Amino acid sequence: MELDVRGEICPYPMLKTVEFLKQHPGIAALTVLTDHSPALATIPWEAAKLGYEAEIETLGPAEWRIRLRKAAGAVDPRAVLSRLAHTLAQAGEGGV
Repeated sequence: MELDVRGEICPYPMLKTVEFLKQHPGIAALTVLTDHSPALATIPWEAAKLGYEAEIETLGPAEWRIRLRKAAGAVDPRAVLSRLAHTLAQAGEGGV
């Protein structure tokens, strides 16, 4: 499934993603498209609280694809952001 939040600014990309995940509790994967760099930290952080791992792919100078996948166990938001640190630094987002 895909959620397009391009054109939205904080906190809406994160809020819409969390709302979508909560409305679809059985979803194994979600792709989120965004052009708002703060969402690269807030979406993975909040998704991790719901048990999702995240990967970020840069699509253009200010456009990203965040792939969320349901993890088998608990997910630590800090560990997710640590793993994404390089991508966040390139986008100018050091973390939450």
